[in-house]
Amino acid sequence: MAFYLGIDGGGSKTLCCVGDETLQLAAATAGPSNITRVGEARARESLHQTIREACAAARIDPQNLRRACIGVAGAGREEIAGAVRKIVAEIIPGEIEVVGDMQIALEAAFGAGPGVIVIAGTGSIAYGRDSSGRTARAGGWGFAISDEGSAHWIGRTAVATLLRAVDQDDPAAKDDGVPEPSRFFHELRAGWNLNSIEQVARTANSNPDFAALFPAVLSAAHAGDALARGVLAQAGGELAQLAGLVLRRLFAGGNKSLPLAMAGGVFRYSETVREVFCSEVRKLDGRVEVNQRVVDPVAGALEMARNAGRIR
Repeated sequence: MAFYLGIDGGGSKTLCCVGDETLQLAAATAGPSNITRVGEARARESLHQTIREACAAARIDPQNLRRACIGVAGAGREEIAGAVRKIVAEIIPGEIEVVGDMQIALEAAFGAGPGVIVIAGTGSIAYGRDSSGRTARAGGWGFAISDEGSAHWIGRTAVATLLRAVDQDDPAAKDDGVPEPSRFFHELRAGWNLNSIEQVARTANSNPDFAALFPAVLSAAHAGDALARGVLAQAGGELAQLAGLVLRRLFAGGNKSLPLAMAGGVFRYSETVREVFCSEVRKLDGRVEVNQRVVDPVAGALEMARNAGRIR
């Protein structure tokens, strides 16, 4: 019997699943493996851990894996793809294919068919394919200049929104007499384990992990904080704009329905982002049919491994 492995190597976590020709046998989760974000040493630790744990759960030896497909951001750069391939080859002897994270997500959502996938995790990107096989993308140009609507973008925008509110001295959002939006401030401060607005500002300007603030923004929004809800709604709108760019490039004209799907933790955990995204993208193109189920890209990686790791 042949065994296959699929990996979704993200900036916050790494998902791995092992399967045979038809079934997924086991899965495992480890830390981040985005080399650009965490470096080769941390990526190696996460990739090796999740492969070994998934294989152990499936009761197979990694040496018996026939083929693996790993989806990671930046795979279009050979130095990234080559480094990931080398790391995985340290414990897997079989064929190893490294592709973009958007490719495994598209596979998970539509198989070989047409459609547009929007990924919003630590980073973000929109990617699509039409019925003739043409592809297009939008966004995903990196944390400093792009990745609109991602967890990183949400965290950075949340801090900027907080500081703007402090500058505006909103009397309805004071905290012990200090002009700080209380719930929003407390959640963001706790997310970075800080004590003051000044510390938040200094940390924000020192290349921090803004994505780590995503749970704090969610918590504040769930508690009814209007500023946090506004940030999440803005994220949904930004992601819809990315989808619209790809839709216009690939599906201009015609009256056929256009399948669109979502992937990533931002969509999975924020109802506000999902609702705004779906509403705004339908305004951009009334032909869009959004799959309400947030897809798991790792399933696409496993399927691509089964199918000779081909890039569709």
